[in-house]
Amino acid sequence: MIEAFIKGIAYNIEGLKIGIKNPKLLLLGILRFLILIAFTIILASVILTYHEKIVTSIWIKPKSIWIVWIWHFLSWILIMFLIGASTVVSYIFSQILFSVIIMEQMSKITEKLIRNRVEEPNVPFFKKTLYLIQQEIPRTFLPISFSFGILILGWLTPAGPVITLLSTFLSAIFLSWDNTDLVPARRLLPFKKRFLFLLKNLPFHIGFGILLLIPVINCILFSFAPIGATKYYLEIEGRQS
Repeated sequence: MIEAFIKGIAYNIEGLKIGIKNPKLLLLGILRFLILIAFTIILASVILTYHEKIVTSIWIKPKSIWIVWIWHFLSWILIMFLIGASTVVSYIFSQILFSVIIMEQMSKITEKLIRNRVEEPNVPFFKKTLYLIQQEIPRTFLPISFSFGILILGWLTPAGPVITLLSTFLSAIFLSWDNTDLVPARRLLPFKKRFLFLLKNLPFHIGFGILLLIPVINCILFSFAPIGATKYYLEIEGRQS
């Protein structure tokens, strides 16, 4: 279990090294990062532009100088919450609309580097792209649903520290799966089979994803995670064949 956890960390870092050395992977990794940042900035800018209207629609600004400071304080708390929510929404939109395509290309390039070919069913491009986007929806919303569920559970129970630790592990697992699932999704394997692969390799996914939760570092590793994850899955697949 510990060995698999350490292997997850190693594959994440190795993916970054491969990405930096390969011009195509480097370009796609930077592009993925910029798209996420662009979505976040756009949504956050809209919220900041209309923040007073948003707050006023909830609570009309009081005239009393003794109460108005509370209004300003609560308004900015609300804005910070909305900006945080905009980051999540930006991730969802960028992931479903753009990142799934970028990640798929990064995974293909990695497979070609390792095996000198890309194995995939002979399916029309648009049909396959639609399928990949459909697969991205449960793979994106499932982690968010679990995270919010655990967060609410932490508020309602005294086991806050344990819940927080569990939430961290789940976030790491699902962030990893978002990348290790690229190859089996491209092979058009059923969702149930791919989810079972995740369950059988939880320690690896925790190790791989734990680095994606570290501020600043995760901004870099997140963009190149498909490379190391693809390499790992191909090795598992090779041993099973």
